[in-house]
Amino acid sequence: MSVITLKIDGVDVAIEEGATILQAAKELGVRIPTLCHLEGVTDVGACRLCLVEIEGLNKLLPSCVTQAAEGMVVNTHSDRLQEYRKMVVEMLFAEGNHVCAVCVANGNCELQDLAIEVGMDHSRFPYRFPEREMDVSHDRYGIDHNRCVLCTRCVRVCDEIEGAHVWDVAYRGAAAKVVTGLNQPWGAVEACTSCGKCVEACPTGAIFRKGSTVAEMTRDREKLEFLVNARENREWTR
Repeated sequence: MSVITLKIDGVDVAIEEGATILQAAKELGVRIPTLCHLEGVTDVGACRLCLVEIEGLNKLLPSCVTQAAEGMVVNTHSDRLQEYRKMVVEMLFAEGNHVCAVCVANGNCELQDLAIEVGMDHSRFPYRFPEREMDVSHDRYGIDHNRCVLCTRCVRVCDEIEGAHVWDVAYRGAAAKVVTGLNQPWGAVEACTSCGKCVEACPTGAIFRKGSTVAEMTRDREKLEFLVNARENREWTR
């Protein structure tokens, strides 16, 4: 595999050809905020928090799905990008019903962490207060659509790691939401293996374990990484 060299925030970094800008930034130790990105599953560039500036281009590009190129000059933390990311987080809070004080993931939520990181103390956008339902028909888990940010991490984990494809996205625009089966109650979907990978993958308190109360939800991201590596390296125990 050939190696390419690019410049990120003024520092040269060498990485294998075919790697993304996000991967190159991680190699350099530069943090780029993400929400829909999850190690071990395909990137989709949904959240737009990882946008970066590339010299010679007028538009911003998502670093998680943009391949690094030889000689590329990338800026990851300009004032323009910082303001854009703050706006995106504010919009995520405004379009849902994210009440941290009563959320099972309070203190262990990636959206909450991002709000702190970008310096959000309020949303400049009017709150929509959409009417969204909960589904607790599953024996072990539940989903609160009020907290969902449509990152589709649950969809990709269930499809690419577990192979069950229980989750998908239905409807469009403001009505879009993740659904189980053919928009059936989660507990009625026979394809669900109750593995809990979707719970581990969810960045907020949208998908949770039953019995969890405020601020009790913790996750083990390394579990997903282990499963991916074990599958690729054929390290399954028999």
